[in-house]
Amino acid sequence: MTRKVRVGVVGVGHLGSLHAKMFSEMQEVEFKGVFDIQGERSKLVATEFGVRQYRSYGELLEDVDAISIATPTSTHSEVASKALETKVHAFIEKPLTETVDEADRLVQLARQNNVMIQVGHVERFNPALLALEKYNLNPMFIESHRLAQFNPRGSDVPVVLDLMIHDIDIILSLVNSPVANIDANGVAVVSDSADIANARIKFRSGCVANVTASRISQRKMRKMRLFQRDAYISIDFSEGTAEVFRLVDASDSSANATMLLGQIGAGARKRNIVYEQPEIKEINALKYELELFVKAIQTGERPVVSAEDGKRALQVAQEIIARIQDQQFRL
Repeated sequence: MTRKVRVGVVGVGHLGSLHAKMFSEMQEVEFKGVFDIQGERSKLVATEFGVRQYRSYGELLEDVDAISIATPTSTHSEVASKALETKVHAFIEKPLTETVDEADRLVQLARQNNVMIQVGHVERFNPALLALEKYNLNPMFIESHRLAQFNPRGSDVPVVLDLMIHDIDIILSLVNSPVANIDANGVAVVSDSADIANARIKFRSGCVANVTASRISQRKMRKMRLFQRDAYISIDFSEGTAEVFRLVDASDSSANATMLLGQIGAGARKRNIVYEQPEIKEINALKYELELFVKAIQTGERPVVSAEDGKRALQVAQEIIARIQDQQFRL
């Protein structure tokens, strides 16, 4: 029988308390306890889930195999470094760190100490995106919009690191090609950093991604559209739905078409234009990604969103921020 993984949570604000709830429900986990610099908050969460309230994260590290870090981004490097040096696996909420140099150090520490890092890019586990796993995705143009109403909780960092980085990570996972060029602009409206931003990311393969993020929108939106040879895919992350429009050979009986929209072609080869709604499974994305983190520890498998993935997304995000700052400096 596989031994349970002993887990603790560092930082039990809004998101960290959800981590605590998820871990408390997992049979594969022995949930040891929590630490937060806000003592009363830490005590409240520890009491709710019947676990220990630790006096420091150093003390917690002595009792666990893995920790979940849901502290402010500025503290990720310090907390994670201590964990990795203690040979404790780390789940780190996005973004991985504040700087690429800090991310580099964590990648090296994880390798040196033979422990793993998984980065909390939760949208990778959105049911709408998971439903597309059976399709051969090779997009050549991507358009994404991630809009939210203003929330002071995320305004300590630019909207690129707060919201856009979700889509950057997804796009990098879909496009198997190095980034060739980035153009970007943005505006600081209600905070000291960009609250709305747009980036155009061009890959060496020729794929182009047009990415927009805003935290000053009246309405929420989390949508992405993929365009590729013979297919158009629409993903609504908020609704958890996906739609696929594609061309298939008229003789292809494997196409699970919800609707036949028409037929093109002449002579021997005819192709149908079909509309499909992939089956969406009921999945709690946060719980699923934490379960896969625990599984990776037990099996030694590479995490779905590795430290290297988190670093790459951070590199692109920081390049976008630099482009925005350059643009603002020229004004």
